[in-house]
Amino acid sequence: MTELVIYRKYRPQKFSEVVGQEPVIKTLTSALKTGKVAHAYLFAGPRGTGKTTVARLLAKAVNCLDNSSFEPCNKCESCLEIMNGRALDLIEIDAASNRGIDEIRELRERVRFTPSRSKFKVFVIDEAHQLTKEAFNALLKTLEEPPAHVIFILATTEPYKMLPTILSRVQRFDFRKLSLPDIVKRLEMIAQKEKIKVSEKALRVIALNSEGYMRDAESMFGQVIAFSGDKEITIEDIENILGIVDINLAIKFIDLLASKKSSEALTFIDKFVNQGYDLVQFVESLINYSRKLLLVRVSKDLSKLIKEELSQEQLNTALKQAEQFSLQELSKMLEIFIEALYRMKRSSFPQIEVELAAVEICEAK
Repeated sequence: MTELVIYRKYRPQKFSEVVGQEPVIKTLTSALKTGKVAHAYLFAGPRGTGKTTVARLLAKAVNCLDNSSFEPCNKCESCLEIMNGRALDLIEIDAASNRGIDEIRELRERVRFTPSRSKFKVFVIDEAHQLTKEAFNALLKTLEEPPAHVIFILATTEPYKMLPTILSRVQRFDFRKLSLPDIVKRLEMIAQKEKIKVSEKALRVIALNSEGYMRDAESMFGQVIAFSGDKEITIEDIENILGIVDINLAIKFIDLLASKKSSEALTFIDKFVNQGYDLVQFVESLINYSRKLLLVRVSKDLSKLIKEELSQEQLNTALKQAEQFSLQELSKMLEIFIEALYRMKRSSFPQIEVELAAVEICEAK
């Protein structure tokens, strides 16, 4: 099994299966119930949050031969054709590689013809912001007076690049990154169906490192499953396979900085590198953890913002560590780590950049 299989196998086939996009789903299903489906939509939001998936669900729903529900039946010929990628009336276009005016002119020609088998001909234009200005203007003419049998769905990760004249002619839906519990819950469902033994804590590590992108989480989980085989998946397996830096290493390193132990901090870095760990990921982990310290140093009440990302033991440690720094020191430490990350990505000597950052923090404290 690969990450690709996991992602495709568990792609939502009904609106009720979509996770973390409740406002979008509620509005779309209400439109389907009342028969007030718009002729053009804009799905905006980060990658891997379900824009294309929901676009396909909408295409299925408007063309489903079973009209008893707003949900696609997934049994009729129309639904099955879309699910199997054989639907002639669902046209998906990647604007990244089909961005010119000639491609849009060809699209406009296809719009003129009625659907071959379905009620609606649905055009899904992915990464729509990459269309050229000329292509946008050509598309605008179609959006101004669209045929009754056509629905456009534009998907983009950068809506601010869309022309205002386009935005004024579409219904916009904003997709958001998913919460940690939403991602963990879905990964648990996949693990259960695949009969995979894995703890919730291990799945939380994947969810945290997916940064709110469900597709990334499912891809990482698929990768871990492929490498682990039939044995139970542990946190250590996930960290080793995905190259994730254990947050406890960041906690230990911050302890050394708080105690002004420059020599031990430099030894820690050298040992870390010799063990084959990724220094960039380590500094990113330090930045994320230092931010948590800053939040709880401002107010312990802000611990509610990070409690889902840490175990109770780690949260207790963070609260104690934060007291060892002033707000000014924590702010400065964050700035130093961020600057070090910027420099090390452009440096031939990334280890030196981390070492300089460690010494600067120890000497400044």
